[in-house]
Amino acid sequence: MQLYFLPLACSLATRISLYEAGAKATYIEVDSKTKRTHDGQDFLQVNPLGLVPTVRTDEGDILTENAAILQYVADSFPRAELAPTDRKGRALLQQWLCFIGTELHKGLFMPLLDAKANEGARAYALEKGAARMDHLEKHLTGREFLLDRFSVADAYLVTVLNWTAVTPVELQKWPAISAYVARLWERPSVAKALAEERELYMQELKRQKLSA
Repeated sequence: MQLYFLPLACSLATRISLYEAGAKATYIEVDSKTKRTHDGQDFLQVNPLGLVPTVRTDEGDILTENAAILQYVADSFPRAELAPTDRKGRALLQQWLCFIGTELHKGLFMPLLDAKANEGARAYALEKGAARMDHLEKHLTGREFLLDRFSVADAYLVTVLNWTAVTPVELQKWPAISAYVARLWERPSVAKALAEERELYMQELKRQKLSA
């Protein structure tokens, strides 16, 4: 399996999930500006949208979109138990993947991370996002994970919540969410993935400064 990624982008969730599963994979970094990989490939030939995560399966199929890729990883390594197998549990997993992807990733954080977004869009995202964070806070109060055990949804959520460090979202307003993030940062798969991608991110910043 090959994972095309950008350091600290949403593709981090797939890396965390693969580490959690103890899976072997090839990680291919993409330049966000040139849309080329660091080994010289034209990424647009792999994914015409130029977005990560993108996965090339062992069979050669190309997969895109976080929810699809994360569930594919979970199903590929069932011993890791990264997704429920019963009908209700699977529906709840899908529910949380959709919530994270639409309400938090796209709805709250993308306007805050997009340098081209105007102040009105940012203010609207923060206003609407507060209610979404309140909903998440209520759910996580007294819980260790989103579901009964660690799942690919947690890998996605901790990835998205990591962006609070570079946005106006004040995580300390939600103590249950803050405690959840702190716990997951100590989880070996999360800690390893974050440390590696932070280093890659810093290397990319240095390259950009040298080429400026």
